Amino acid sequence: MAATTSHQAIGSARECHSSFGSQNGIRKLSVKMVSKVFGVDLRLISRKNCCSKSWKLGVIHASRSHSSVVDPVQIPSKNNSSNSKKKSDETALILIRHGESLWNEKNLFTGCVDVPLTQKGVEEAIEAGKRICNIPVDMIYTSALIRAQMTAMLAMTQHRRKKVPIFMHNESEQAQRWSQIYSEETKKQSIPVIADWQLNERMYGELQGLNKQETADRFGKEKVHEWRRSYDIPPPNGESLKMCAQRAVAYFKEQIEPRLLSGKNVMIAAHGNSLRSIIMYLDKLTSQEVINLELSTGIPMLYIFKDGKFIRRGSPVGPSEAGVYAYTRSLALYRQKLDEMFH
Repeated sequence: MAATTSHQAIGSARECHSSFGSQNGIRKLSVKMVSKVFGVDLRLISRKNCCSKSWKLGVIHASRSHSSVVDPVQIPSKNNSSNSKKKSDETALILIRHGESLWNEKNLFTGCVDVPLTQKGVEEAIEAGKRICNIPVDMIYTSALIRAQMTAMLAMTQHRRKKVPIFMHNESEQAQRWSQIYSEETKKQSIPVIADWQLNERMYGELQGLNKQETADRFGKEKVHEWRRSYDIPPPNGESLKMCAQRAVAYFKEQIEPRLLSGKNVMIAAHGNSLRSIIMYLDKLTSQEVINLELSTGIPMLYIFKDGKFIRRGSPVGPSEAGVYAYTRSLALYRQKLDEMFH
């Protein structure tokens, strides 16, 4: 892996520019990671050894009281057609694992079974929304499962811009026609939501619905650990992480990355394994590193997409928390605009 080119750790956020490499210096962020790579909520255990289309972005770390700014850098558009609109040179990508589900609470293998959130999960989703309430969101992608969709919708109730997330129904011509919006002003105050099965949790096969402890007692802890934590060994009639990554990463490259390139700020609300797969792609993790990556429920991760690279900014600090916000210049300008609109 290529060496990391720069790091900035401020407050509870860590900035790491691609290409990402192995580092031992860790700050606490929002994800647990057991590898030599930098991490988030990062507990490093030994490895064995264990839209606005017009925003211009640079780098800024802003608190409520002060900020430091680096001027924005322009990059050429990949679309050289004369009628193409000018695109932002940076965009935000937010990743959120759904809040606690009813089967998380019962310690059951869930996989692709469609289970809703617990009250704790609802509260986690709302808290996630508070953490991202000052970050622009132009499009939302979620899985076909209700726990991820609930998380996305509840999070957006906290956003200061108060745009309305609306699910896009493209399954048929009739569905498109019946869900059409005829007011241009209403469209401007809406956020399209796209739900696709490719972002679903990995399918756990014959383990789905089984109690995790009872399954370990029945098949042995080592076998169940292999099913859950290996990269390419699936549970009986289920998916391995590798199989999940093939569909999730392909979908990200084909559907979501072009949106970022076009200047859209995107939020993805999905699942532990589909998001681990995407983070493997974003952070250039190896198969060994990704199996040790753990994502907490309901904790948003922020990336900045710039110059064709993904820059991890860590977990956005909620507005009620003291400390420095992992802003870019564009995000600081966006927050300033919100302040002017609502004060």
